[in-house]
Amino acid sequence: MTNQPRLFGAIEAGGTKFVVAIGNERGEILERERFPTADPASTLAATHAFLRHRGKALGALESIGVASFGPVELDKASPRYGCIGHTPKAGWSGTDMMGGLAREFRCPIGFELDVNAAALAEYRWGAARDVDHLVYLTIGTGIGGGVIIGGAPIHGLMHPEIGHIYPRRHALDLGFEGVCPFHGDCLEGLASGPAILARTGAELRQLDATHPQWEIEADYLGQLCAQLVLTVSPRRIVVGGGVMSSPRLLSLIRPRLQHWLGGYIERGEVHASVDGYVVAPQFGDNAGVLGALALAMDAAAQT
Repeated sequence: MTNQPRLFGAIEAGGTKFVVAIGNERGEILERERFPTADPASTLAATHAFLRHRGKALGALESIGVASFGPVELDKASPRYGCIGHTPKAGWSGTDMMGGLAREFRCPIGFELDVNAAALAEYRWGAARDVDHLVYLTIGTGIGGGVIIGGAPIHGLMHPEIGHIYPRRHALDLGFEGVCPFHGDCLEGLASGPAILARTGAELRQLDATHPQWEIEADYLGQLCAQLVLTVSPRRIVVGGGVMSSPRLLSLIRPRLQHWLGGYIERGEVHASVDGYVVAPQFGDNAGVLGALALAMDAAAQT
């Protein structure tokens, strides 16, 4: 008798959109639905409805993985485990992302920060599958970073908030106050999609190649990559997100990484082989939902 394929639910809970899917243990997405992130009640109701209806059609779910925008509580000993923290996304602070799923579906739930989950997908199946120390960056509406060390995401006091470090200001950008509601001119406040739009009135990909915003953006992201080399020492940096939709930007970031390292790191990866060190994601916009699928598989394996 042929064994029934194992099925898993996957939820990419983004600040702009939710992607809900059902996949299998080969890392294949069988069904998916995408909808805008509205208020918590209606958004989570739509999420549950997809998993309930499609699960009945395809088969019972072994487990569910949730890759959520942050900040989130990842400490399993905390009564707030699985909840969203103090987020600028209106109405979502304190939302319990896991409780309703656990009550309705009565299966193991894997929960992780969205960028950590995307990093896990690229580590397991994608652009970083040959290394076990990596950073996955997403440069879009916000800036976030997932860090995988020894094959597992970093958890500590909470999770890395890479987008909120403070870079050195670019000489052409001294008058811009930044758009982060918490910090003003942190990295997210200076180099996110909304920061570019606030300066120029356009997305980066819409600007002429001679526009100074290209130089400013590449410099800030090169600084970020240099700081990661010096602090986390990843074997690869994967850079995705909407701002990175132009491949040209990646080629501008790499020399700024080298500039900010100042010759201090004597490794071929950041010199002659830098094109293979700072790379685009293999999965693009699918990294988050595939990461959620990986979380579901891991949750099932741990029971």
